[in-house]
Amino acid sequence: MEASGSVDKAKSMFLSAWNNVKYSWVLRTKTYFKRSSPVFLLGKCYHFKYEESDSSPDSSDSGSVTNEDGFGNVEDFRKDFISRIWLTYRKEFPQLEGSTWTTDCSWGCTLRTGQMLLAQALLVHFIGRDWLWPNALDLYRPEAEFWLQKLAPTELSYDLNTQNTTSSGYQATKKDEDQKQTAFHHRKIISWFSDHPTAHFGIHQLIKLGKNSGKVAGDWYSPTVVSHLLRKAKENSTEPELQGISIYVAQDCTIYRNDVYDQQNNSDCDKSVLILVPVRLGCERTNTEYLEFLKGILSLEYCVGIIGGRPKQSYYFVGFQDDSLIYMDPHYCQSFVDVSIKDFPLKSFHCPSPKKMPFKQMDPSCTIGFYCRNARDFEKVVDELTKVLKSSSKQSYPLFTFVNRHAHDSEFERTPVYEQNDLFTEEEKKRLKRFNTEEFVLL
Repeated sequence: MEASGSVDKAKSMFLSAWNNVKYSWVLRTKTYFKRSSPVFLLGKCYHFKYEESDSSPDSSDSGSVTNEDGFGNVEDFRKDFISRIWLTYRKEFPQLEGSTWTTDCSWGCTLRTGQMLLAQALLVHFIGRDWLWPNALDLYRPEAEFWLQKLAPTELSYDLNTQNTTSSGYQATKKDEDQKQTAFHHRKIISWFSDHPTAHFGIHQLIKLGKNSGKVAGDWYSPTVVSHLLRKAKENSTEPELQGISIYVAQDCTIYRNDVYDQQNNSDCDKSVLILVPVRLGCERTNTEYLEFLKGILSLEYCVGIIGGRPKQSYYFVGFQDDSLIYMDPHYCQSFVDVSIKDFPLKSFHCPSPKKMPFKQMDPSCTIGFYCRNARDFEKVVDELTKVLKSSSKQSYPLFTFVNRHAHDSEFERTPVYEQNDLFTEEEKKRLKRFNTEEFVLL
């Protein structure tokens, strides 16, 4: 057993080193955006056009947006993208229960993309979609030409425990208090995803939940499986601040509206809900007819992203430009960060550069997320999604539907309702046991 453990540890170290060699170039490469096309990021639209005096037909559609020639609201986009929470492979964290793994390199990317989607939903829930990390532009990289930008002369302090001593007569204003509160929630949310057994949504907790249904560390986790792991992790959480939000996972591409209403109204207050919809955009390859549908989804203010990727790699999709998807990549192995330390470093939890890929390269298996703050928001989501589904669908059957009843009332339900004490149905358990990492691509 000791020899086996040593081999596994050596394997983990090798995989960590190999993944950094394989993926470290990702953070150094340029990302090109067309100046003439709008860029959408989680429901917000940005334009990278030249100023009128400097525009020219020959250059309006070429090159990356740089400090020398970028205009429009490029800086706003930079801040917005970098402010999203980035969760990647980690190494040297406490050993995962029942294994010798101390890293998730090479197998945990879908778990990480699921974490990123939930982290975005929690940012919106506690801080709001318009929040921007004050120190976002500190992460610019000279080698990533897109991000070249002179920093502002001053940046807002991010130290929660430092007293403001800029002037003896200074009195704290509501704005200062709001900034402290958002800074507190920023760190708090990140701590919930830390690589420690006690973290509510950390990889240790997700692996532990997966074990109850036959999954172990090192296995392949699909977007659907990750969706249910996140749901169960939230149900098990005892954190008081998390009691105001729930997670609903659609069944058989169907959102049962009465079930969502029950989750939002099962307490004294109107609960928020994160709706996760596992879908498939084709068989072996993604059907290009779904491109307009994805664009419509990522244009909605209620969308918190997509757990997806390309074959063998999982990405967190957050936006698009023309026919290319914008994503955050978890395939970069970073060292474990102890979030229990006062003022733990935040730099490694924010991505310095966006990446793009053609829609046609997307793997068809994915999960779409929507955040609804209350029942009124849910009604708006239903209306907006219904329009998107109708306008983008060229086929007779939409990708998913809304049904005005409970799941247990449906005569046509194919999959039994998930029991409170289990994660998957018996049919899914049998299917998961047959599938392994050699038979199916790793998402």
